[in-house]
Amino acid sequence: MVSGKLLSLSQMLDPIVAGAKLVRADVHIETVILADNGLSVPFRVWVDSPMTAQNHVTHLWLLSQRNPVTVMAKAHLGPHSGRAELSTRLRLAGGQQLVALARLSSGEFRYELADLIVTEAGCVDSS
Repeated sequence: MVSGKLLSLSQMLDPIVAGAKLVRADVHIETVILADNGLSVPFRVWVDSPMTAQNHVTHLWLLSQRNPVTVMAKAHLGPHSGRAELSTRLRLAGGQQLVALARLSSGEFRYELADLIVTEAGCVDSS
């Protein structure tokens, strides 16, 4: 990826979703709108799911529209997880749209978007 180039939503999601049903629902993001420094941006995501053997989240991705590496995090979950939630701090290469993507045990995907303004980039493409 070229530094500064913004990926479209389909460019971020299509390689993972691969034609499966995709719905913008049930995923929630908590983060800042404006980050003075992209080195450590707080980010929390959770998915409304009963997390039972029959109905649970199997994977949770955090995707970046601008970072040198699109997939910032991938978590493997299951009914044993108790809840579908992830809290972390992200390193961001400038203002961008982030995507939280969840794969359900049914094979369907759910997602949510967050637009962040970053005044000082925390990572740079080394190419």
